[in-house]
Amino acid sequence: MQQNSIVDDCCDPPILEVNNLTVIRSGKVVLKDIDLVVHKGEFIGLVGPNGSGKSTLLLSLLGVLKSHKGSISIYGNQPSPKNFFGRVGWVSQAASYLPRQVKLTVRELVKLGTINAKNMFSWSDYGRSEKVIKAIEMVGLEDVIDADISKLSGGQRQRAVIARALATEADFILLDEPLVGMDRNARNSLLKLLDKLCHDSGKTILMVSHDLTAIRQTAHRMIFLEEKIRFDGPTNLFPDLETLADLRGITPVHDGPIHFHSNEVPWASEVIE
Repeated sequence: MQQNSIVDDCCDPPILEVNNLTVIRSGKVVLKDIDLVVHKGEFIGLVGPNGSGKSTLLLSLLGVLKSHKGSISIYGNQPSPKNFFGRVGWVSQAASYLPRQVKLTVRELVKLGTINAKNMFSWSDYGRSEKVIKAIEMVGLEDVIDADISKLSGGQRQRAVIARALATEADFILLDEPLVGMDRNARNSLLKLLDKLCHDSGKTILMVSHDLTAIRQTAHRMIFLEEKIRFDGPTNLFPDLETLADLRGITPVHDGPIHFHSNEVPWASEVIE
């Protein structure tokens, strides 16, 4: 049940084009025949079970993993860090889990996102401070700009690493499980931030998450991945659990109604149809 992007093809050229991508890891096919198009301003939620290939797809887009066949084009170029700097931001699962012995302020962490081969050994600022301030303002951390990262909440640290990606002035942001370990308020706040970045700043976001409910309430488009793309379409058309099970090839274990024994489930004394 693979659909085309929900953005009209008459818009600007796509940011990302993936054609017939197959990736093999340790002799196992992890991704097979992936076709994907992403346009500017989309907020896409990439979901699927553990081991379905979500992180493998992100690493392939970044050029970390090589494909067995197929092609990837981002901004018209093949995946390569030298082609990405300043255009693609990457926030990994472990990005906000900094060792406690690492002493960095929010300002210093975000400024790391502005370092490149041209300015690494230069004393000149090249406007980097302004980029840092702007990125921190975009994620709402002005009040803790000089606070130690280790003193921040999990939600604040996640915002800080997103700010580091924004400091590169990236327009396309890839996030791998940014909601892990967050409480409800922090999660909701981060999702509102990401939605705002799309609507107000024209950013394009591809986010991997296990939190199906959160993605359905936030993303404009959802992709269900399990080796292949099983669904790709508007969030409001995402299949219900029964249809999703059918897409995954999961069949009911029970032929008829499910019976719970009252001694096993104290609150269940009736047959659940």
